[in-house]
Amino acid sequence: MTADANGLIRPTQAVVLAGGQGSRLRPYTDDRPKPMVEIPGTGTPIIGHQLAWLAAEGVTDAVVSCGHLAEVLQKWLESADLPLRVTTVVETEPLGRGGGLKYAAAHLPHPEQPWYATNGDIWTRFSLRDMAAFHAERDAAATLALARPRIPWGAVETDTFGHITDFVEAPPSPYLINAGVYVFSAEFTELLPARGDHERTTFPRLARERRLAGFPIPQGAYWRAIDTAKDLTEAAKELATLRS
Repeated sequence: MTADANGLIRPTQAVVLAGGQGSRLRPYTDDRPKPMVEIPGTGTPIIGHQLAWLAAEGVTDAVVSCGHLAEVLQKWLESADLPLRVTTVVETEPLGRGGGLKYAAAHLPHPEQPWYATNGDIWTRFSLRDMAAFHAERDAAATLALARPRIPWGAVETDTFGHITDFVEAPPSPYLINAGVYVFSAEFTELLPARGDHERTTFPRLARERRLAGFPIPQGAYWRAIDTAKDLTEAAKELATLRS
């Protein structure tokens, strides 16, 4: 871990949860796990973009939790020129989301230090350093990145009398959602269930204790969950726009 000029701790280790089957991304996931699907036009799988982002944010060690078609992901990681050290783990039996996260965290090189975690099916860019500072300032056990995704349908605006005044194509949602990126204090690992879902156990408990924080991804930062073929197409279009 590293500290900035103000003494705030910056994690240098992360867990990437890359075990999903990605059934909604078929046929792309027929022969590869979801994080190995390439973003059109980049020539790099989702996990390659994630590891590059983590390294750019100061991460030196990552544990990748594999599952579906783990050997495909492991083979790519072994052959790729990666910007950080990577260890892979495979659950020998289903442990649930919380249990899987705890199992992966047990393989981090510095268990006494804070760590990042990210779902293996998102494409995003924002400052993890700022999120870590937010986490430390609130003395949280866990901090979730929060995104405001666009609604996939056009919206209709009306006046108080009921006249339609405007149509808005894919407006931002009025609600924030869990973006699948986290900062965890070292103590968080012990709070995870050995089996089961931490979002139904650990997170609610921490929320009641006011030890769970939410970091809104800054406006203008990029975030998208890659769940369907349409998401791949939209991500490629958005990336092309960002580069132009």
